[in-house]
Amino acid sequence: MPAGSPGRVSAPGSPGTPGPAGLRIARVLARCSDGRSETSLDPDLRVFVSDLVRPYGLPLREDLLREGVGHSYEELAAGLLGEALAEDEPVDLLILAFDTPDVRPGAPSSLALSRSVPGEPLAFAVCDQGTAAAFTALRLAAEYQRAGACRRAVVVLAEQTALHYEPPEPVAMPQRHAAVVLVCEEAPGPGLVVHQWRGPDRPESQVSDRAAEPGPGAVVLDSTADDHGGSLAQPFTGLWARLAEHLPGGRVERRPLRVTGADRRLGVLSTLTQP
Repeated sequence: MPAGSPGRVSAPGSPGTPGPAGLRIARVLARCSDGRSETSLDPDLRVFVSDLVRPYGLPLREDLLREGVGHSYEELAAGLLGEALAEDEPVDLLILAFDTPDVRPGAPSSLALSRSVPGEPLAFAVCDQGTAAAFTALRLAAEYQRAGACRRAVVVLAEQTALHYEPPEPVAMPQRHAAVVLVCEEAPGPGLVVHQWRGPDRPESQVSDRAAEPGPGAVVLDSTADDHGGSLAQPFTGLWARLAEHLPGGRVERRPLRVTGADRRLGVLSTLTQP
């Protein structure tokens, strides 16, 4: 992996030596899209979804499969990645996180998206964690940086509106296809920290006990408090699209940051803090 070694303290207090570095969210871009991908009409999608739900006895949504409904995450995010990164900004790590399944059968979109960024990043996906998957992806990116494995990481969050089978219980679906790109870069000083807890059915009750105060002047986003017109319409990306709105020009100012989210269905509380 083409990643340099991040700066470390060679001798405490010695002049001229770099201090410890952390991974920080540097840019956030968000976009909603309409329409559909041609892959939503791929016959292999029916085969893939059938294999996926057969052990659970869940019926297919034949109407959606016939009409060709849904959007591939590669198409949703590739253009946004091109806007988020310059050619001289190589990426060491790319993580795709999602809740609603992709409509591109037979090929991992995380690997496809890795070809849309400079460098040759390690790429993988995080899913099956509900809305907590976004926090998990950022936590993993920070761990890779702490291990000296990356200086620049990109976390791609995506959701599309079609679920091609009947879920066993009601689930929140997005109103529009959407993608969010978070560019995370190594910088001097402490970086982002993610904490996640499993709790009762309404884990937001733990926020006051578990989440540290971010400090004066902080950017505070909390999907457990209210919707702000976005998080319910876009249950996976809405919270992070609000982050893009609160960071002028898509650049993080040196203000503290705290983002809190709760997946009520899975009972998971997640917090991200950035000094």
